[in-house]
This record gives sequence, C-alpha cells and structure tokens, in this order.
Amino acid sequence: MYSFAMIRRAVGKTLGFVGYTIQYGCIAHCAFEYIGELVTCSGPSMQPTITNYDVVFSERLSRHFYRIEKGDIVIAKSPSDPKMNICKRVIGLEGDKVCTSSPSDIFKTHTYVPKGHVWLEGDNLKNSTDSRSYGPVPYALIRGRVCFKLWPLEKCGSLQESPNGRILRDD
Repeated sequence: MYSFAMIRRAVGKTLGFVGYTIQYGCIAHCAFEYIGELVTCSGPSMQPTITNYDVVFSERLSRHFYRIEKGDIVIAKSPSDPKMNICKRVIGLEGDKVCTSSPSDIFKTHTYVPKGHVWLEGDNLKNSTDSRSYGPVPYALIRGRVCFKLWPLEKCGSLQESPNGRILRDD
C-alpha cells in the first residue's frame, strides 16, 4: 500500500513540473509575440530577394513601436485570408502617394495610403498578389519586420534593396 508521504511527494513533483511547464510556456509565448520568430517563406512573390523555402528572422519590436519604414520587408496577415501570412515589401506609409498600376501599364494610376495603413508589394511584380489587388493593408495586420535571411546558408545575411525601384523616397 502506498503511504501518504509517497503520494504527497508524487503530487508535489507533478505540480512542480506543471508549474515549470507553464512558466516556460509563458516565456516562449512572450518571446515569439514580442521579440521575433523564424519564418519559412513560400511562393514566388518576393523573388529574387526571398525565394521558396528561405528561412528569415522576423522581429516584432518595430511593429510595436511603429518603426516600420518604406523599403522594409514585413510579415503580415493576409487581408484576403486571415489564416495565411504574407511576406511583402512596404512601398508606402499612411499619407504617401503610391502607383497602383502594373509596370507594363501605359497609363499610370496613383492613390494615397489612408491613415493607419501601409501599401505592400512583392518584389516580383509580375507574380505577386499584393496591395495592387487588395488595396492598402491595415497596420494592425503587420506581424513583424524581416531583419535577415538565415537559410540557405550561402545567402545568409541582410536583405537587399527593392530590385524594381517602386519605392518613392521623400528625400
């Protein structure tokens, strides 16, 4: 028969394990929610900057402190499918005038980015579903800013500027 002391010891160890699990779970949640995360990108929209199965580090502090800038690559919730994340480059911030037409269009159309929104486009303009399709994206849908590429190792490091020159600088 089990003694009361043995049962008490087993319950104590079990509760201690559950307590540590909850603590470490909270730490992990805060790290992923407020510091950053590793993201595996898929699809052709950001080629040649980011290609299929590239692994990038997305930091979250810039989003929380409103430090997203034109030219940054961000991970955001898709405006058309909230279960999916998208990886795009910030072309315009609120109040900016952006080109809404394709590079091949003869007549160029423009719009202004409304308050609380950003204009996102893929680097591969011919094969990207982005703000040209679904319009300005609410700032709240941004999950994080991509800092650098981790995989593949031969391309590890910071990310290059936009290859298509669609970012209009204020300078």
